[in-house]
Parts: sequence; structure tokens; C-alpha cells
Amino acid sequence: MKCPMADKLSQFVDQLLPKQEMAEIEAHVQSCKSCGNVVNAFREELRFIEETLQTPTLPENFTDLVLDQLEPYGKLKKQRKAVWKRVVLTAAGIILAVGIGATVNPAFAHFIGGLFSSDQVDKGLNIAADAGLTQRVDLQVEDQGLTFVVEDVIADSSRVSLSYKVLNKGGKPQDTYLNENTITAVDQNGEVLDTLGTGWQQGSDYGLIEFSLRDQDDIEHMTIQFDLTELDGVKGNWQLDVPVDLHENRKLTKMVDLTSARSVHHGVEVGLKKLQIAPSSMELFFETAFTEEERKKSKEAMRKFEEQFGKGSMDSLILGNNSSIEYHIENAEGEVIYTTARNPNSDTAGMLQGLGEELSTSRGTAWIHSFVPKNEEQLTFVLDGVYKKEPTDLSFTFNPKDSNKHPVAFDYKGVQLEIKSVKKPLIGKDRSVVIKMEGSADSLDADLGSYIAVDDNGNSYPANFSSSILDKKDKNGRHIATIDLRLDGLEKVPEELTLYLVSMTSYYPAEKQWRVPLTGE
Repeated sequence: MKCPMADKLSQFVDQLLPKQEMAEIEAHVQSCKSCGNVVNAFREELRFIEETLQTPTLPENFTDLVLDQLEPYGKLKKQRKAVWKRVVLTAAGIILAVGIGATVNPAFAHFIGGLFSSDQVDKGLNIAADAGLTQRVDLQVEDQGLTFVVEDVIADSSRVSLSYKVLNKGGKPQDTYLNENTITAVDQNGEVLDTLGTGWQQGSDYGLIEFSLRDQDDIEHMTIQFDLTELDGVKGNWQLDVPVDLHENRKLTKMVDLTSARSVHHGVEVGLKKLQIAPSSMELFFETAFTEEERKKSKEAMRKFEEQFGKGSMDSLILGNNSSIEYHIENAEGEVIYTTARNPNSDTAGMLQGLGEELSTSRGTAWIHSFVPKNEEQLTFVLDGVYKKEPTDLSFTFNPKDSNKHPVAFDYKGVQLEIKSVKKPLIGKDRSVVIKMEGSADSLDADLGSYIAVDDNGNSYPANFSSSILDKKDKNGRHIATIDLRLDGLEKVPEELTLYLVSMTSYYPAEKQWRVPLTGE
């Protein structure tokens, strides 16, 4: 499936979607790092809310009481703290914090080239703006004393991005959050694109609208249609069409055919498809799939699980994308300029987006990885290793009510977890029980697994989970990890539970180096 929108992922975290859609997104999130980052952010926010509800609050007049006590020591000046703003992009993007200095002054932004020359957008758009691809359109519509203005457009073969503002009667910028308004892109054949992304930053004069074209090779012209019914909390009617011509800018894209580059590693077939270099991003297209032997093993394991737990339980634990890869790209000097390895301290990642979509024909996955373009004449792809989801045979039985006195822990393939509590949740569904586990992992990319629990009556409960692996390390130098397993349908904490680790994604380093020249050779 394609990456869902951020609001859809928010509904997924809040358990507001139909069961089938929940299962599909669960499978997608396990294989898509970008969507996983967004989901983890939403889950951490939910965790914070739960913890906050348990924390006693100070009285409203607490500050005044303290200041009154300090009165004999002289007046105190109130210091203003720097406020951090949150930028929310779509599911295929990321969530990051931007300091107060990133707010764009409209006059200054106009002087330096508008939103696309600021640090409120990614470096790929900065590069495209520097290359002269920004088209000033200044299309606008006014209603209820508010004017919606589409200022600039950048369009190439990878995406169409629009900057906009909301102005009051005096021309002062207002909040650009578009809430539930309708924004549609229609191509020259009348086909509607479903790749909308939005960017919003609290306090900024600008908003961002973006449509991905990374797998749309035949679009030459498109129209962005705005049907807005609310701006800055004011109800009204703002309708605006913005035409976009891609014909000339598509000529700036370089395509490299890579279909002859194929290799097999640890039961995973890897096939490169093409490299696409556009002004605002560089895309690598490739596919991964299990070999026939690996597929047979996976199918047999699924059959045994269905016999043990029932098909209904396994349907809710769709294995989804079973394989992926880790790689880096080198320049002519052998320097690593791109890498998919998750290292928050590295400045070589440069990834803008990672998309994975299941292939029904080969039971594999088609991937598109987008990177910030760099001025390198020679690029070489180097495979580091493969990931594959595998069935496991780990299980253990314990008394949930006695887990505090007699902790239950396990160590499996670099993941060490201990059950901390089993109890009803403070908020959310009433008919559920949550198992909280804490521990560590040897890698930021480790998978904490998929689980099924069986109670003392033999009933099976597939576990919906939220997990996190932090860059912060424990005293043993391992990454701190947490996972919450929610067992929906379990009305009370049972006397006995058996927890089955059904599957886990494991990483296998490439047994032989596979290098593929991308450009310059």
C-alpha cells in the first residue's frame, strides 16, 4: 500500500479505523520507516497523555504563591523561554522540531525567494529554488475578510510543491493550518492523484502543499484544486484552481536503467529498477522478494500458526512486506554520501522519503527511496544487508498478577525484554488488557516482534502494539527499548497467560559485497 496521510495514521494510533484497514496499516508501518516514525511520534504523544493523567497538577495560583514568598528579595523579571514549534508533514514524511528562528518573515522571504529558499522546507526544494525552478504565480481568492494566496510553485518529475499564505484585510499573515479542507490534484486525463502532503508550522507565515509524482511518469499537466471552507477558524468559501505545466521541467530529469542489476542474499531477491535524478530529489527504484524456497518456509509456518491459533487470529497479524534492504551509496572517492542505516548522528542519510508497496504478482515489495540530490558525477550502490520477517518458536507462560514479584524476561536475536506490568488501560478501549515490556536492543533498526497471547481458557488474542527504540543507551551500551501489547477483547487480567512471539524481522549482513554503478561508469 502507499503511505497513508498523517491524519489516517493518527486515527490508526487511536484505534478509530475498521479492523481490515487497521491490519493493512499495521503491516505497512512495520516495513516503512517513514510511516513508522510518524506512528511512533503519535504513540509517544499518547503515552505522554496517559502519564500526565497520572501526575498530580499544581494549583493554578502556584506561581503567585512562590513569587509572594520571594517578594522580600526584590522583584523578579519574567524570562521568556524559546518556544519550539512542531512541523507536521504527511505520512510519507517526518515530524521534526524547528526552533523559533525558522519562522519566515514575508518581506524577507520574498526578497530571498519565498518559502522554498527558507529552512522550513527540505534541502531538495532549496536546491531546486537555487536552480531557478520557483515559479511565482500569486493566485488568490478572498472571502470573509481573509485572502488565500498561492504564492510559488516548484514542479519537476518527482513532485509538485506549492507555498501559500492566509492574509487578513490588512495583509497580515494568519494561521495557515488547513484542517479538513479539500485539496485535489487532477492530471491532463481527469485522473485524481491520491498523493497529497501538507506542511504546517505554528507561527509561520507560510504553509506547504505537495503532491508526489515519484511513480507517475505520464503526467504532463495537472491542476491543483482548492475547495476551502475554513481558514484561521473562520467559515467561508475559498475556491481556487492552480494550473501546473510539467512538460519542460521533466526534461531536466536524468533516468538510468538498472533492470539488469539483480542479486540474491540470505533468501532475499534484490532487483534494482532505475535511478531518477530530478532537480528537487533523487529516487532509487528497486524491488525485494523472498526466493521460492523462502516463500515455502513462510507459507508452512503460517499454516501451522493457523492450526494453532485459528485463521482469524493470523489474519489480524498480516505479515505484509516480508523483506527489505540496507545499503549505502558512494561517490567517486569512495565516500558514503547516502545511507539507509538509522543513525541520528549521521549527516549522510539525506533521505527525504521511503515508500514501499506490496506486489501481488511476486509477493514482494516495490520500493522508492528519495534522497536530497547532490552534485556528484559518479555514484555506486553498495548492499550492506537484508531484512526479512521470519516465524519464531519462542513462547512462555506466566502469572500476570505476579509479574512484579517474579519478573518474566527473554532474550531473542539481540532483543532483551522484561514484562513490567499487565493491567487494564487508563484510557481507550474498556475490553482490553495492556502488557508493558521494557528492555534493550542491540540496534536502532531492531524489530521487537509480533505477538499472540492465549489466556487460561485457551482464547487467542493477537496483540496490537506500540514500541520505541531510543538512541539513548543503558549501562551496557544497548539501546533502551519499550513495547506495549494491547490485547483487545480480553475483559480482565487472567490468572495465566501464554505469550507467543510469532514473528520477528531479522537483519543479515550481505555475505558477499554487491556493488552496482549508478552513474559515471
